[in-house]
Amino acid sequence: MTTTTTPDGRPVPPPHAGERAMLEAWLDFHRATLALKCAGLDDARLRQAAVPPSSMTLLGLVQHMAEVERNWFQRIFASLDVPPVFGDGDGDGHGFALDPDRGIEEATAAWRAQIARGRELTAGASLDDVGRLSERDAGIVGDAGVSLRWILVHLIEECARHNGHADLIRERLDGVTGVTGT
Repeated sequence: MTTTTTPDGRPVPPPHAGERAMLEAWLDFHRATLALKCAGLDDARLRQAAVPPSSMTLLGLVQHMAEVERNWFQRIFASLDVPPVFGDGDGDGHGFALDPDRGIEEATAAWRAQIARGRELTAGASLDDVGRLSERDAGIVGDAGVSLRWILVHLIEECARHNGHADLIRERLDGVTGVTGT
């Protein structure tokens, strides 16, 4: 029998699958890893910047990933004109700024809603379908268009990179280490 989840409940990407299924599975794995890194912590710890001099927090990372999901799937891929999920409190729309009235439940719900919306917008799309970058981002990437394949790979990279940040923050907060959260 094949194991489909890790002992901590995260979905294991299939060892053999088509390209799209593989990309989506790895993205889901990394999404679940960030959620796991936040599990079991109270609001004060989720707001604690634990790796000086950075002000990055676990709650801020969840909010940021909601913004990332919205940006890449709605603004870039679907060309929708949508405002930031959490306003522009940090001055750049990246979502890291914390609101004393918004906790992990609200932030996680918003993040999950952005994930669901992204899935809706890409459900019938080909990996070769193209989204449009801003002029500034096109200058960095070298082209105004990026394929859905590129977006999915980028989101896997962004989630994995921020999971590294979350690992450090969580270890500093309560000593929990490793990808399993144990």
